[in-house]
Amino acid sequence: MLKVNLMHWPATALLAPVLILAACSDSNDGSGPGTVAVASCGEVTARSLQVCLGEVNAAQRGCYIDGDAPCENDDGGILAAKDRLEESVRAACTGAEFLNLSEDALVGRMQNACRAQSDALTWRTFGGPLGVVWASADNGGRTCLEKAHETGSTFLDEALQSVNSCLSGEVCEPTVVRAAQEEAAAAAVGSIAAACPDLEPMISVSPKVYMQRAQEQLDCLMSSAHEDASRLEPQCGPSNVDIMPQRGEWTQIVLDGEQWGTMCGDGGPYAIQIRLAPEGSPVDRIILALEGGGVCLFESDCTPRFESSPQLFSALDNGAPSFAGGIAGDSADNPFRDWTFVYLPYCNQDVFIGGGAVETLGNLDLPRYGAINLRAGVRVTRDILWKYMDENSEAGFRPDQLIALFGGFSAGGYGTLFNYHWMLDDLQWPRTAAFPDAGGALDNGTVTSISSLPPLKIPAWGTQPYLPPYCVNGECIIGPENYRIMSPRLKAVPEQQYLILSNQLDDTQGQDSFFTDSPTFVNAIRSAYCETKDLRGIQWYLTSQSDASQHVVSIFDEFYYGDVAGERMVDWFWRAVTDPDSVTDWAEEGNFITDVPGVEPFSCGLP
Repeated sequence: MLKVNLMHWPATALLAPVLILAACSDSNDGSGPGTVAVASCGEVTARSLQVCLGEVNAAQRGCYIDGDAPCENDDGGILAAKDRLEESVRAACTGAEFLNLSEDALVGRMQNACRAQSDALTWRTFGGPLGVVWASADNGGRTCLEKAHETGSTFLDEALQSVNSCLSGEVCEPTVVRAAQEEAAAAAVGSIAAACPDLEPMISVSPKVYMQRAQEQLDCLMSSAHEDASRLEPQCGPSNVDIMPQRGEWTQIVLDGEQWGTMCGDGGPYAIQIRLAPEGSPVDRIILALEGGGVCLFESDCTPRFESSPQLFSALDNGAPSFAGGIAGDSADNPFRDWTFVYLPYCNQDVFIGGGAVETLGNLDLPRYGAINLRAGVRVTRDILWKYMDENSEAGFRPDQLIALFGGFSAGGYGTLFNYHWMLDDLQWPRTAAFPDAGGALDNGTVTSISSLPPLKIPAWGTQPYLPPYCVNGECIIGPENYRIMSPRLKAVPEQQYLILSNQLDDTQGQDSFFTDSPTFVNAIRSAYCETKDLRGIQWYLTSQSDASQHVVSIFDEFYYGDVAGERMVDWFWRAVTDPDSVTDWAEEGNFITDVPGVEPFSCGLP
């Protein structure tokens, strides 16, 4: 019978009936007096993850309370918790097959799930990985944040205990377990609200949303540690997959709006297009591309657009991406041709930031669900990758090892700016780079500008809960401000960076951001380049077609395989995923001063 060294378990773990069974016989086969019988590999794994998460959450909270700052990467408490998890899993799972993973892969998955889910809760609470909300909070605010984090952590611990007990027993009533979880979550909301009435102004989310996201984490933890998690119908993980796409072929997946909360502008369902990497290529190398399509803001532009272009408000008629060039092309010269590719249609005219509100514009009621649709589409993609890799590899799915390019075109570029923080902070895909193409969200400095929209559209579109906790006032809606806000939390791993793309002369982008003439826009993008290019994790690639406006560049071969100052865009992109620290900025004067009178030279040095 397998045994585990109990000295490495905290006292609370020894009390868990799901883990340890005291034997009563006098036999010497490992079941006599004084012998502790250990549960199965699966039960030990699940309990080990629960204990690790609780310990790491406590350590992270302690770093703020005692050290007034986030934990260091080499924090002893966190490392010790992960080491105890490894020791326990290896002791119980030697030679065992669990989750179709090798022993090393199982340990790695549990350690990643422990740290990543703790990070997600901690960063949501204290203001991202740098804890910027905590740093600026007064004593009352800090007490509020501490209470929220402690309550969320306790909920996860107790809910996981309930899940583990249920799934390890012969009788497991999913409806009873889920009802108990809902009741516990509701109680947690009340507890946080009482202690922390100003939580939303501090971190963008209300106590209700805070706990809803903790419940989403619970489902991911459940699927990480249990082979039979499907019995409890988690909304995260392999059992959540209804359709498995064929490798190398485009597949449309229509999302269940009741399950995911998704909706397009015409009231219809949301759908994504996905093409898993062909056989022989890793499926966890992935490009997620956000469709463009402009934006409408008021009755005067939304109603005519809805009537004349209904396809802009639907996702069902979106086939595989119509563009066949550039980064999405199948040319032998394109190193990304055999990557997994996900296309996220745009159907709410809200630059992927709508949070589920229905905006009334005269006689038009327009659902603004862009952020919900995008994030649901990515979560569906995650579950597909998870299921496929678990079924076809001993290493299984590891989100911390996946490499992704997350970007979009025009309105999709805006959506990239507004959702990149979620990819890193909540989804916990750390090795993700963002490439906003022709969606720079530049401010023109007048009353009618990008900066005038947050006070109007954040409440009208239900956007507040989808902002990062380090941007509660919506300042990250403006491109260069977004870069400044995001920059300090980037490069935690080398891949984390913005890859900002645009042609310098782009009348469509200029008009969408309320610029009234071409030279003013060119000067604005040049200024933005000079002001932000030296920020941590901010890299620019500005193409230099000056004799005609060009909107979006990375999907056109002439730009993708062309160069700026001798650097080809395709090589720049490829280095971002193979040697990310070598990526530098690229821009050149070109002929703009001659071709576009009124354009001024760059105010900074160029490569």
